[in-house]
Amino acid sequence: MLETLKETLLNPLWYIENGGLWVLLIVIFAETGLFVGFFLPGDSLLFVAGIYVQTFADKFSTDIFPIHYIGIMLLISIAGIIGNYIGYWFGKKSGPFLYERKDTFFFKRKHLLTAKSFYDKNGALAVIGARFLPIVRTFAPIIAGIVGMDFKKFTLYNIIGSFSWVFSMMLAGKFLHALFLEKFNFDLTKHLEIIVIGIILITTLPVIFKFILGGKKEDFND
Repeated sequence: MLETLKETLLNPLWYIENGGLWVLLIVIFAETGLFVGFFLPGDSLLFVAGIYVQTFADKFSTDIFPIHYIGIMLLISIAGIIGNYIGYWFGKKSGPFLYERKDTFFFKRKHLLTAKSFYDKNGALAVIGARFLPIVRTFAPIIAGIVGMDFKKFTLYNIIGSFSWVFSMMLAGKFLHALFLEKFNFDLTKHLEIIVIGIILITTLPVIFKFILGGKKEDFND
């Protein structure tokens, strides 16, 4: 089972051979703006795709129109920007309904007001920082739309966040792979499953700790 998973979703060559760049664009778009995209491996996928980014560029290059790997990163960044816009739009449309909705066991209006206050005070942190946190990056633009975050500010933070996230993860994959191969003769492509698991743990732990600490604080306040 693990070997099969490695040969497909954990192996960027699978994306190159089965849709390639287009599949990568769809994954990044979905994870940054659609509810169903929260489970997708954005960070690890970008990192391992960075290792093969030159392969992506070569695949789409022609003698007339050569494509630099930076161009691939730009396209992926744009996909992330559009995804966030979709999430913001969805939140904007559903916001009025939620503000008027009565409290239930699963929904508390006070939490929505708290979120609005947080976005008013920490808009840049909320949108840009969320890019680097699994699950959070999927819902951050939706909440920004729900609480009515200023669209111009959201646009600025959306663009900065997407470019920072995509370029940092992919450049890290590209240059760390070259560094390890040259200095230590260690091929990262032969240990993708370990790298992916490590990235998932590193990026997910802050969310887990926040959830645990937030739950304890909530219980204390109650």
